[in-house]
Amino acid sequence: MHDLVTQGFTPPLRLADFRLAAFDMDSTLINIECIDEIAAAAGKKEEVAAITEAAMRGEITDFKDSLRRRLALLQGVPVSALEQVLRERLQFNPGARELCAALKAAGLKLLLVSGGFTFFTRYVAAELGMDWVRSNELEIKDGQLAGALVMQPWGEICDGEEKRRMLEQCAAEIGALPAQCIAVGDGANDLPMMGAAGLSVAFHAKPRVREQAMVAINAGGLDRLLEVLR
Repeated sequence: MHDLVTQGFTPPLRLADFRLAAFDMDSTLINIECIDEIAAAAGKKEEVAAITEAAMRGEITDFKDSLRRRLALLQGVPVSALEQVLRERLQFNPGARELCAALKAAGLKLLLVSGGFTFFTRYVAAELGMDWVRSNELEIKDGQLAGALVMQPWGEICDGEEKRRMLEQCAAEIGALPAQCIAVGDGANDLPMMGAAGLSVAFHAKPRVREQAMVAINAGGLDRLLEVLR
C-alpha cells in the first residue's frame, strides 16, 4: 500500500483554489473513536467497538441505527467517564494542528463535522480554530448518560448526509461552491461529503474510503496533504 496516493488529478493543486475544509473528528483529527473509549469505562468496549468498526467500514449502512445501538449500551455511564477520556485518551493526530494552521493562514474556513459528541468537538474545535461545528449532543440525566441524544435545531444525528449538507451550507454562506471545498475523513459516513467536495482526502482510512478518495494518506500525518497543495 503506497503511503500517499493521488487519483483523478495531477498534483500539485493550488491551495488558492479552495475556500473551505471540512474535517471528520474521530480517527481523523484525533487518535481515538470517543464512543469506544467511553464504552471502555463501562466495560463494554468490545461490543461497542465492533459496531463502530462495521459502521466505519460501510458494513452497517444505517449510521443512525448503529449509533443508537451503541448509545443504548452506554446508558448509566457517568459523565466523569467522558472527562476521563478527554483528559487521558484524546490526542490530536500527527499533523492535525499544522494542517489546520496552514489552511487558515491561506484564508480557508474550517468546518468540523462529526458523528461524535459535542463534549469532545467543543474542545477540538477550540484548539484548532474551527469556524463551524456540527456534532451530536449526548442526553445526560443525573450525571449519567441516558443512552440517547438531545434533539438540536437541525436534527438529532449528524450522519453522512448531514455532513454533506453542512459542507454545502457553510460553502454557500461564504459564497463558495462545493468544488472549492476539501473534505477529510476516514469512514463510510464521510463518503457523502467527500463525494460533494472538490478535493476528497482519506486519512488512514477504511479500504472503501481510500478507494474513493482523490488523496489517500496511508502513512504519516495529516499535514502530508500539503504535499499535494501549493
